[in-house]
Amino acid sequence: MYLVKTPIWLRWLYPSLIWKKSNSSKTLYLTFDDGPIPEVTPFVLDVLNQFDAKATFFCIGDNIRKHPEIFDEVLNAGHSIGNHTYNHLNGWKTDDDTYVENVIKCDTRVNSILFRPPYGRIKRSQIKKLSALYPEFEIIMWDVLSGDFDQQLDPEKCLRHTVEAACPGSIIVFHDSIKAFRILKEVLPKALEFWKRKGYRFEAL
Repeated sequence: MYLVKTPIWLRWLYPSLIWKKSNSSKTLYLTFDDGPIPEVTPFVLDVLNQFDAKATFFCIGDNIRKHPEIFDEVLNAGHSIGNHTYNHLNGWKTDDDTYVENVIKCDTRVNSILFRPPYGRIKRSQIKKLSALYPEFEIIMWDVLSGDFDQQLDPEKCLRHTVEAACPGSIIVFHDSIKAFRILKEVLPKALEFWKRKGYRFEAL
């Protein structure tokens, strides 16, 4: 179960987290979680280049270790990067010390002030510890979740609800993962084309 559009009450509960950018201009912030992956990330980079779009990639540390050349492609294309833990840990199911150590381990490879908790699941105690350790950290959530990871979802439905939910300043989640690729390869080019026609531009966080 997941919500395409993040409800405003959730943003009120966690005001220190970044859910959306205040933006009166028609700007969207595309984000991609779980890479870098050879089969998927280069496809994403190619599509973004076609639409002159910049994005933010929240990378898993162990995937950077496995695929450093793909990580370099992301950097060389001018996109921003963020920490997504070293092993894609679920904060709700992980003790605080283990979670923080995993974030630190990823930081040795990513070296970014941007952090996104996998699954969006993080305890208040973990937020407090990370904020104390990294005062400059920006914990980035989202206000639009594409659902490209949902194996039961039809690509056309994914496209429709994603483009309808987006608005100026939206932070939108996609995944450059094997699991999401079936839907992503259909949805991403069409979504960018739709938003481009609507006058949107795409910036990195």
